[in-house]
Amino acid sequence: MRAAPTILHLDMDAFYASAEQAAKPSLRGKPVVVGGLGPRGVVATASYEARRFGVHSAMPTAQARRLAPNAAYLVPRFQLYRTVSDQVMELLARLSPLVEPLSLDEAFVDLEAGGTADDTASALEIGEQLRTAIKAVTGLSGSVGLAGSKMLAKIASEEAKPNGLLLIEPGTERELLAPMSVRILPGVGPATADHLRRAGMTTVDDLVEAGEDELVRLLGKAHGGSLHRMAFGYDDRPVVAERDAKSVSVEDTFDADLHDRVRIRTEVERLADRCVQRLRGAGRSGRTVVLKVRRYDFSTLTRSETLRGPTDDPSVVREAAARLLEAVDTTGGVRLLGVGVTGLADYTQEDLFAQAAGEQTAVEESAGGTTPAGDDGAELPGDPRAEAPETAEQRAARRWPAGHDVRHDVYGHGWVQGSGVGRVTVRFEEPESAPGRVRTFRIDDPELQPADPLPLVRDPVDYSSWPASLPKSLSGPVSSGGESRP
Repeated sequence: MRAAPTILHLDMDAFYASAEQAAKPSLRGKPVVVGGLGPRGVVATASYEARRFGVHSAMPTAQARRLAPNAAYLVPRFQLYRTVSDQVMELLARLSPLVEPLSLDEAFVDLEAGGTADDTASALEIGEQLRTAIKAVTGLSGSVGLAGSKMLAKIASEEAKPNGLLLIEPGTERELLAPMSVRILPGVGPATADHLRRAGMTTVDDLVEAGEDELVRLLGKAHGGSLHRMAFGYDDRPVVAERDAKSVSVEDTFDADLHDRVRIRTEVERLADRCVQRLRGAGRSGRTVVLKVRRYDFSTLTRSETLRGPTDDPSVVREAAARLLEAVDTTGGVRLLGVGVTGLADYTQEDLFAQAAGEQTAVEESAGGTTPAGDDGAELPGDPRAEAPETAEQRAARRWPAGHDVRHDVYGHGWVQGSGVGRVTVRFEEPESAPGRVRTFRIDDPELQPADPLPLVRDPVDYSSWPASLPKSLSGPVSSGGESRP
């Protein structure tokens, strides 16, 4: 535990939804829900306006629609989110060599290791400057927590939301945590919280009063002992610099179970191409191709094939995934498909395609199902399980996902509000424009094409020399009282 609050935790506010509101002037101040839009879709992020209706992350989209029927429901645009995340992570890297990303929108920073803060005053100043810099560069807001440990810094950023800063002075941890729910501590989920509630423990102070022996009796030696230490605010985990990713993967859950083997193979090949795009975007290659199949009964199978060397060739990954599919029984239908690449490297081996075609498949199966020998799940002629070919409306939904960017030869840049009945509706506006007009086109209009996202800030402030020379006009208020809000 540190004597100064030099561990910073940044958490961007409702990141996906806030990015969509920043990109779409007509959605600012309105409820926005980002996630899967099909019958099996799940909410990824809800704006604060949508949260007032009870919508939250991981909620089924169908339930969210019942709670907030007038919200804007959008398909995620990960290309935009990764671009903004890169901008944020670059700012964090200017503060310290020790930056530990937890996700696209969340990270720990060791300010002491970067020499940017060594006491309460300097930590507060850097925290405020960071929030100002993020707003100037990305147009979005983030909440900052500062403390002497990772656990407390994360708790502080959560308490500061939205768009605030909270500093926990070392030595005040016990007093701060005492009245909080046990759910605030890492590792205490709904099941553990319910177990503790039945034992009469609902607050952190209850855990302290119970003592370590009682917690060990209830939860086991490792979990009980760890929880007792955290209840006192003790957490000595260091900030660990970003580790290399161990794998790259993509997956899709389908609105209706797939039965047709041709359609299933087509989806696997499409996922393989997306996986390679992500692999190349990271400047990596991989040696092992992994196929994931979740069947109609929720049993999940994985198959893998290890090549002779790493590759980023889409044809190699595509063919390997297709071979793995041949060993999977899809009788009854498929809910989810995924393709991944592991064994990542920074180089490729160019002659893999020829060798991969003749190489024997190494099959590994995860818990949750088995593959019956001799049954590849192929459809028989007239099999009622085989679904009809994809309709024009289904193809349109894939080409024109709600919320995604388009460009029209006449009207310029816009985004898809929805599609159906052979039409696609587009609102034409840009991040720094006024709310735009809505127009409708045929789904095959030759003047309308998918487009890349526009930057959220057209001319961002140059922070290449930050934090040494932060423009004074941009610096936010600094408080020595432990908390600062806009």
